[in-house]
Amino acid sequence: MALTVAVQMDHINSIRIAGDTTFALCLEAQKRGHVLYHYTPDRLNMRDGVVSARVEELNVRDIEGNYYTLGEKVPRDLSEMDVVLLRQDPPFDMNYITTTHMLERIHPKTLVVNDPAWVRNSPEKIFVTEFPDLMPETLITKDPLEIAAFRKEFGDIILKPLYGNGGAGVFHLADGDRNLTSLMEMFGQMFREPFIAQRYLKDVRSGDKRIILIDGEAVGAINRVPSDTDARSNMHVGGRAEKTELTEREREICARIGPSLRERGFILVGIDVIGDFMTEINVTSPTGVREVKRFGGADIAALFWDAVEAKRT
Repeated sequence: MALTVAVQMDHINSIRIAGDTTFALCLEAQKRGHVLYHYTPDRLNMRDGVVSARVEELNVRDIEGNYYTLGEKVPRDLSEMDVVLLRQDPPFDMNYITTTHMLERIHPKTLVVNDPAWVRNSPEKIFVTEFPDLMPETLITKDPLEIAAFRKEFGDIILKPLYGNGGAGVFHLADGDRNLTSLMEMFGQMFREPFIAQRYLKDVRSGDKRIILIDGEAVGAINRVPSDTDARSNMHVGGRAEKTELTEREREICARIGPSLRERGFILVGIDVIGDFMTEINVTSPTGVREVKRFGGADIAALFWDAVEAKRT
């Protein structure tokens, strides 16, 4: 059955197709005969209860430098679509939250993936705290005295913004580093929200594993190893992807969180695991699909559309 699929994303001209999960999902959808439409979040509208967007028909091809064609912008009622993919990158700010309120008006008649209400209610660095025994010691606060006490207890800590993404603003403060006070002053000027302090996990030097789950089941993983000059393993800041397998502990983590993911309608999720600890549950625009396949793993884009199609029949 051919589906009409609208993709809400940052403009397709800004992506790097070699590692872009949204592009992989579009390639597979097109392969299956689904009709694709593209629009950016600033084109989302709601008038008199009708949610619409100026969409462009989208054709994709896996050719670097010539990977898409867009049709004319045409206003469409999104409730007439079969599926909307919520795929713009964070930051998870009020603009992002507003789009989830609007898309909630058409879901589930139009299947929005992931479920917009649960995306809004499950910020990635807060959702994970529902499983405290699976994660490292973590403090969420703006209170400098609490952060200082946490630092005194653990020595090495990570300090990062609560709603950051892609490794932006993530700092490793080693035991004895004298920059904590200045860093908290800077964060206080930059962010209205609390910060996260987390016990530093030395296992990150061996990699930060991205595990992808479809409908609550683990289907693939890659390991992301930080460069010698960075504490972060994100690939766009120099992290190196490598082939990996799931450990028994990682399977335990996935089994524990799987029911919660299914209950919230999360079809595509990426979790981050360092050593024996889960640090984030990514539900907004998880990545890693192309890297898993490139290293000989599952075709997760195909598994994704299998799950979506099953929910549309």
